[in-house]
Amino acid sequence: MNYYDEIKHKLINNEIYMKVKDYSKERNRVKTYFEVGKILSEAGKHYGKDVIGEYSDKLMIDVNKKYNRRTLFRMKQVYNTFNNEKVSALLTQLSWSHCLELVTLKDINQITYYAKVVIQTRINYRQLHDKIKSNEYERIDDKTKDKLIKKEKIFVTDFIKNPISIRNNYNYREITEKVLKRLILEDMDSFLTELGDGFLILKMSIKLN
Repeated sequence: MNYYDEIKHKLINNEIYMKVKDYSKERNRVKTYFEVGKILSEAGKHYGKDVIGEYSDKLMIDVNKKYNRRTLFRMKQVYNTFNNEKVSALLTQLSWSHCLELVTLKDINQITYYAKVVIQTRINYRQLHDKIKSNEYERIDDKTKDKLIKKEKIFVTDFIKNPISIRNNYNYREITEKVLKRLILEDMDSFLTELGDGFLILKMSIKLN
């Protein structure tokens, strides 16, 4: 099998698709890059780890300069992450930027949780980055995590974080009850988001009023 020609063919088709199609572009991009990552993984077993460097040098000339070593490595990384049956079905519902955020995680249960959050709430990759950075998954109760793994029924209250993160925009050194109330009221939007997606209706109601 000529791994390079197969990769080149897929990437050229994707470039054409991106220029012609006005819909499903991102889904096709994710699917193509995942498939290329799979081929790179297989090629590496036959020709060694440096196959990414060798192929990237050619692809930057034959297809597009953006297909450098780092980009191909990311494709392989995404394949290795989403090849797991627990998350493979979620892949095409995510953008490529979302995928790149998720491959920074090692725990498959974390990846599954954040991927589902993206799909259900339609947050962008920056918002996903903020959720990961704030350790949202780690702050969810262990019982809730167990429910998610076992796919049991869950409730809004299950997703209240512990501890809840409240922004200290004024850098108060001493947080009294009065100060805490002020911080919540002055940034209610962030506070309700922190409570969880089940509070979105209340959040929308406050905005309308």
